[in-house]
Amino acid sequence: MEEGDIFRRVYEVLARVPYGKVVTYGQIARHLGMPHGARVVGWALRQCPPGLPWYRVVNAQGAVSSRGGTLGEPYQRDMLEEEGVRFDEAGRIDLTIYGWDEI
Repeated sequence: MEEGDIFRRVYEVLARVPYGKVVTYGQIARHLGMPHGARVVGWALRQCPPGLPWYRVVNAQGAVSSRGGTLGEPYQRDMLEEEGVRFDEAGRIDLTIYGWDEI
């Protein structure tokens, strides 16, 4: 499968993630038949088309991944909190509450 096709499929999944829910990079990768493809999902999100809720993708621990010193991390947290997603004291989301399992 070519990179462009993989990215397109990532965006199709991302477009279906409901308001107030999150998915992990690994969940998307496994859904697309790439059990070790979480990084590929991350690469796709770096080039995410405008209008898609990229901020609804978190790491396997339910945390917002670092963006290498950019403002993306606090922005992502703010966007999720606006949707009603709550973080614990350690900065993690309870995936049993906010995780989207219908992927």
